[in-house]
Amino acid sequence: MDKTEVRKKYTLQRAMLSGQDRAARNKRIQEKVFDFLNKRPDVSGIHIFLPIERQVEVDTLPILQFLWDKGLMLFTSKVKRGSLEMEVLTIPRGVKLIPDHWGIPIPETFDVVGIEAIDLVFVPLLAYDLEGGRIGFGKGYYDVFLAKLSPKVLKIGLSFFPPEDRLPKESHDISLDYCISPEKVFTF
Repeated sequence: MDKTEVRKKYTLQRAMLSGQDRAARNKRIQEKVFDFLNKRPDVSGIHIFLPIERQVEVDTLPILQFLWDKGLMLFTSKVKRGSLEMEVLTIPRGVKLIPDHWGIPIPETFDVVGIEAIDLVFVPLLAYDLEGGRIGFGKGYYDVFLAKLSPKVLKIGLSFFPPEDRLPKESHDISLDYCISPEKVFTF
């Protein structure tokens, strides 16, 4: 399969999940994330994607609440118009989330900051493989962003589905370190 076919396959699979099935998968992913983070007390700065409802993404809002309760520094991003660059935004505790012009939730109030405090990134994806390769929606925003981070920053995908054996990969694609699915935490 090429990347376009993979995107179609997983977009359809997401759309086919019933509300009950999606909720159950979200809950299992969230529990695995909580366990994963509880085993890593040295992680203090976390960049998290906020779910785009129309794309049926993994619900990270309970994870956000868990991280606020732990008192960690939280960040998300928004795209700089007209570029592949993303600005890093703080997510103050309890802030209201509002949709931007693409429907992506962002904090109502935030500061734009550098990447230095980020220890871990939750990466959105449509599909991933057994080598940590990932396919997103194809714009390349996260590959550009991840390429700027220290190699020590953990890159973690969240997926409703198991991995493919192998996905098409290009030289600019950045691999994951882990992917958390409802069934297991994959290490790459």
